[in-house]
Amino acid sequence: MEITIKDAAKAYLDQNVRPDTVLLLTLDDGSNQYSTLGGSCAIGDKFQFVALTQQDPKYNIPVTNNAGLNLWTNADTELYLNNGLILDRVFNQLSLRDDTGILDSAVGMIEYTAEEKSKLDLKKEMQTLGTRIC
Repeated sequence: MEITIKDAAKAYLDQNVRPDTVLLLTLDDGSNQYSTLGGSCAIGDKFQFVALTQQDPKYNIPVTNNAGLNLWTNADTELYLNNGLILDRVFNQLSLRDDTGILDSAVGMIEYTAEEKSKLDLKKEMQTLGTRIC
């Protein structure tokens, strides 16, 4: 899999992602341990970058990119991504698109250390947010 990162998005990532970070491109629809959103309206149209201090073995598909990022995804996310994948920064938001059009105009960005992730209870957070999500 390959993604082209436009200059504006690269500048944002350079400022917000440490060089030694493992970066995941994943869904933010309640389908994985990093997602706090969920609901049928979010399936396949909400994405996020997750910055980790170490590799997650569930994300084993490398994403080649022109920004030199250590970027990975998984098969579940890959189902929603097509050829011509591009990340840009538009109106102060990360925007993800491919040959089919805009996939997400407000891609999220979260960061976890291994210790923080082990203490995080996303299920509880999702239940709390449940009344505010579709």
